[in-house]
Amino acid sequence: MHRKFQMLALSLIVIVVGSYVIVAQTPMTGEWTATFKPEKENKVQLNFTRRSEKGGRNSHGSGFDLNDLQGLSAADLTAADVPVRFSLVREAGTIEAEGRFQNGRGSGTFRYTPNHNFASAMQNRGFAFRDEQLFSATMLNLTTSFVDDLKSANFPNLQTDDLFKAVIFKVTPQFMSEMSSIGFPNLDMEDLVKARIFKIDAEFAREARAMGFTNVDMEDLTKLRIFKVTLEFVREVNAEGLTNLSVKDATELRIFKIDAAFIRQAKAENVPINVRTLVDKKIGVYRIR
Repeated sequence: MHRKFQMLALSLIVIVVGSYVIVAQTPMTGEWTATFKPEKENKVQLNFTRRSEKGGRNSHGSGFDLNDLQGLSAADLTAADVPVRFSLVREAGTIEAEGRFQNGRGSGTFRYTPNHNFASAMQNRGFAFRDEQLFSATMLNLTTSFVDDLKSANFPNLQTDDLFKAVIFKVTPQFMSEMSSIGFPNLDMEDLVKARIFKIDAEFAREARAMGFTNVDMEDLTKLRIFKVTLEFVREVNAEGLTNLSVKDATELRIFKIDAAFIRQAKAENVPINVRTLVDKKIGVYRIR
């Protein structure tokens, strides 16, 4: 019984201060691997693997600036064989690693200590963080100031998971303001992430209008991006007599690889120049009437 009590005390220490309970848990541990390529301009690709709260294994990988890895030098990264100790210190916690680097590749073990002051600060802002999420926040360098910026922009229904999406895809108040300026106010996080993924911004919205597409919604802009409908393409097919295109028309032309050269060939064969007959000709079902 005494041995079990000692083991429990080592894994979980509860300190009661007034009416607050602070839980100090055993730091997370795991293994790391790294790859360094000189052409990446001092970027080190680091991967951390550890056991999850449910007994599985979690892996996190990202590229880090060498300056963020305290104790690791450029000489270490390219040495033939050298022992290393370095740390990644972030507001959400600290990762301390040790191991070896050999000709641009490294491996070893790490220890992660979460910052429960950060967790408390997030709790005060309405966001609950588990230790697993604190580790992710450390890797992504999620900070209270970034969260405060999001909250000040009145993002609707902001949840803890949204904070990670925002930092990963660089969804900032400035980006939200930019999207609002082009006619998309009050977008939720999912729409803003979609805009980032498909590189939809004020510049692209202006380009879509220059193509002749007005009153487009996010779905329309996404289709234009996915099927690579460009201003140059639209102008080329317009010049061949195919005008007043809808978003659906333009995407169909791209899907079936119908370009200006194909339209010229169709005109030479006296095919009516509209999207439907051009698609029929492309797939081999058009018959001259």
